[in-house]
Amino acid sequence: MVQLVDSDIKTREVLDWKGVHLLHATGSSCSQKLRIFLNVKGIKWQSHLVDLHANENFRPWFLGINPRGLVPVLVHDGAVHIESNDIITYLERVFPAPRLIPAGFENEVAKLLRHEDDLHLDLRTLSFRFVFNPPGPPKSAEALQSYAANGSGTVQGVKDPDKAAQIEFWERVTKEGFTDDRARTSARKFRVAFDELEQRLATNPYMLGNALSVLDIAWFIYANRLALGGYPIARLHPRVGAWMEKLAARPEFSREIASPPEVMAHIAATRRAHEQAGKTLEAVAEF
Repeated sequence: MVQLVDSDIKTREVLDWKGVHLLHATGSSCSQKLRIFLNVKGIKWQSHLVDLHANENFRPWFLGINPRGLVPVLVHDGAVHIESNDIITYLERVFPAPRLIPAGFENEVAKLLRHEDDLHLDLRTLSFRFVFNPPGPPKSAEALQSYAANGSGTVQGVKDPDKAAQIEFWERVTKEGFTDDRARTSARKFRVAFDELEQRLATNPYMLGNALSVLDIAWFIYANRLALGGYPIARLHPRVGAWMEKLAARPEFSREIASPPEVMAHIAATRRAHEQAGKTLEAVAEF
């Protein structure tokens, strides 16, 4: 459970916030996951949008709330929680109904959520290569300098190595971009993961049986993002594809993954450009 301690927090105003507050970004996969969870739970919350395109998450105000510079962040009655899966586990305990972590499955869910989280940088790689497709480096030198210089640099009172890992990721991307080799490696990891999900769905309508769980929410977001990038889910994993369509029809899900027309037009243009160059996700991954 990643709840920050007092010394981690430099933006002190949030300590006085009452109720459930969410600092999030519209297109962030982890933010989408948490918003769907809140929707299904029926939890009332106050929205605080963070503009990732403008690098607001790398500015002093936000880094004073989350030293890692990542969204989402939950502030509940002045207590600051980071890392989406830890936030979900916390909220499940505080708001137990409807239950989204079935009784007796707590350890299995924790293990499977860790597996999902371990693929986050792979999702980021495929997202920037095949969905967002920025014209240049996604993070400027100035933004990274602010990221490195601001915030407490600690999580739970201890120097945090995760921030350095994030900076290393963005600096590497600035030098080499999102290469075919890295994209191929990331895509193949997801193929293995989705093959495992395909087996889970062979006998049950949802990941853990007959009822929706947090695992369905978490993996739906990954599947949806990769589908936007051209991952052939329906061909390689037909049960996962049908399961994804079923969830996408639910309003608690559909409104959180909806994108404005201009964003969808950009994604479509990116797909066409990759098709013309023979560099689609499917081609690069050799699927």
